[in-house]
Amino acid sequence: MPRRGINPTAILMHRNHMPTRREYVTNGGLDDDDDIANPIHLKPLPKLPVPPLEQSLEKYLQCLQPIIPTEQYERTKVIVEEFGQAGGTGEMLQKKLLEYAEVTVNWSYDWWMNDMYLKIRLPLPINVNPGMVFPKQHFSDEGQRLRFAAKLISGILDYKVIIDAKALPVDRARHNKPGQPMCMEQYYRLFSSYRVPGLVKDELVSPTCSVMPEPEHIIVLCNNQVFVLDVIINFKRLSDQDLVSQLKRIVDLSVEDPDPSIGFLTAMARTDWSRARMKLMENSTNRDSLDMIERCIFVLCLDAPMDHPPAEVGKPMDADDEPLALQMLHGGGMNMNGGNRWFDKTMQFIIGTDGTCGLNYEHSPSEGVAVVQLVEHLLRYIDSETHKRKLTRAQSICELPFPRKLRWKLTSHTLEDIERAKVSLEQSVRNLDLKLIRFTIFGKNFPKSQNMSPDAFIQIALQLTYYRMYGRITHTYESASTRRFQLGRVDNIRSASCEALKFAKAMTSQDPIPTDRKMQLLRQTIEFQTDNCIQTILGHGVDCHLLSLREIAAELGEPTPDLFTDMSFTDSNRFHLSTSQVLTKLDTFMCYGPVVTDGYGAAYNPHEDYILFAITSFKDDKDTCSSLFRTHLNKSLMDMFNLCNSANNNFQIYQEG
Repeated sequence: MPRRGINPTAILMHRNHMPTRREYVTNGGLDDDDDIANPIHLKPLPKLPVPPLEQSLEKYLQCLQPIIPTEQYERTKVIVEEFGQAGGTGEMLQKKLLEYAEVTVNWSYDWWMNDMYLKIRLPLPINVNPGMVFPKQHFSDEGQRLRFAAKLISGILDYKVIIDAKALPVDRARHNKPGQPMCMEQYYRLFSSYRVPGLVKDELVSPTCSVMPEPEHIIVLCNNQVFVLDVIINFKRLSDQDLVSQLKRIVDLSVEDPDPSIGFLTAMARTDWSRARMKLMENSTNRDSLDMIERCIFVLCLDAPMDHPPAEVGKPMDADDEPLALQMLHGGGMNMNGGNRWFDKTMQFIIGTDGTCGLNYEHSPSEGVAVVQLVEHLLRYIDSETHKRKLTRAQSICELPFPRKLRWKLTSHTLEDIERAKVSLEQSVRNLDLKLIRFTIFGKNFPKSQNMSPDAFIQIALQLTYYRMYGRITHTYESASTRRFQLGRVDNIRSASCEALKFAKAMTSQDPIPTDRKMQLLRQTIEFQTDNCIQTILGHGVDCHLLSLREIAAELGEPTPDLFTDMSFTDSNRFHLSTSQVLTKLDTFMCYGPVVTDGYGAAYNPHEDYILFAITSFKDDKDTCSSLFRTHLNKSLMDMFNLCNSANNNFQIYQEG
């Protein structure tokens, strides 16, 4: 069989996400909190570099050594050396990758997207889509909730105007060449993307040009019913009062003649949902309804009451708010708001009756940073609008066309699919073990006072926690932004290092180890982790490089190299710790599920004087426990705090309990 060569030109022609012109960027009226001037005209960003092969192979062995048994490591080392030898397979694939990188905007983008998201067959809720909890609101009645929802809609539409004009202030690097501009493409996909399920691989639809007009509607889900709300009528945006009137109509209509809860289908495993969607689309009414959902600006979910106590307004986020996180992640299951979702849409904003609010977002178009920027803009907008008196006259209610309820023609097969989806979601909801930590002994200011990176400090605490629980450190995923480059997304900072292992052993040793020695090990571990992070954000990570070498071999029709069939490579991509730092200025947090059945998810948000953690695991795995992880993480952070203070002869020591 002839080898199938790569045709870079053909690949480029079908990629609708590639920029075709230079972007002109101005400050579009958003607050520029960082006081960093944005130039009127930006030069194109540099391309993501292809790391040297020898460097990546060395780093790969480096990350395996502290985790796998010695005999397995030695076998893998031979395989790696053979792959990297002069004139060998690795050198040939590296050459082809360099050629490919010359004629593409970002050589890793599509392969990374497919591997990270689109080929994943698991259901989106918990496994893929993060949830985010906003500061709690006070709604004295339904009218107040709908006024909040109207302001949220208006704030999003304001933000979308700036996005559509590509007039957002350009994000800039804060460290390591500070001021360097960052790729903004993720922002432009927030309201134009939709994930379509596929039998083998999903498709991320994100058109940059189309004969279709720009969407002028949002989708509102209420009581599991789906409505189209036109937010622009006769070229004029609806006022807040008009939006409240329309939302009130939707609430009233949602209890009349309810249809089966079609939204549950989007919570199915992706291949199952793809098959169910194909059945749905056999009917023209269903096709039209799906088209309206897929082309909407965003989804608004007006949730029914949940079975947890009302959110306490003004109280800092803590463990009492775990039910809020669960509501954002999955809606509470089949008997709550699990069907009041459409998980395929990039942005879903959720507003409960009790003041609970937040979002669920489909992760493939964007990283958390773009979502956080949007959310903080929205909350500032809503807060500022709260104190303004609106002087504009509301349209007469009879002048506004009624919101349209989407109709469905459902066969017995689809009704069975919905019931199966309900049961599957309910099982996932019951299986998720989520715990929050509001750690208040210190925040990011303390590591800074020790001349340590706060993120590295937290990552080492996570490794120490895992070691305490399991007697080993483990393969860990921490996303590192590569947005300094065109179409940059993320690569992986692997925090499980030989240095981290030595430090964890010292901190748990039964033998007395001098404080100075443990402090030396901590600094060495922090230094390694910080350097690893810097190299990764500058385009010298390992994971995307090795993935691309594997995929280019497949493109060329080459046999899969032994490096990628080796058990060590498979194990190295099973992340028992899936971690992410999501920084916000407000008292909010993100959360997500583990990426393997016997692992943990750990999202964290360090503030100046406290840190919020959202820890997840699965209850049906007998070896994982989020409560126990929380307890050990608290101890690890305290022990590292006490170690630093002891080494500095600072007598501010905290005892357990």
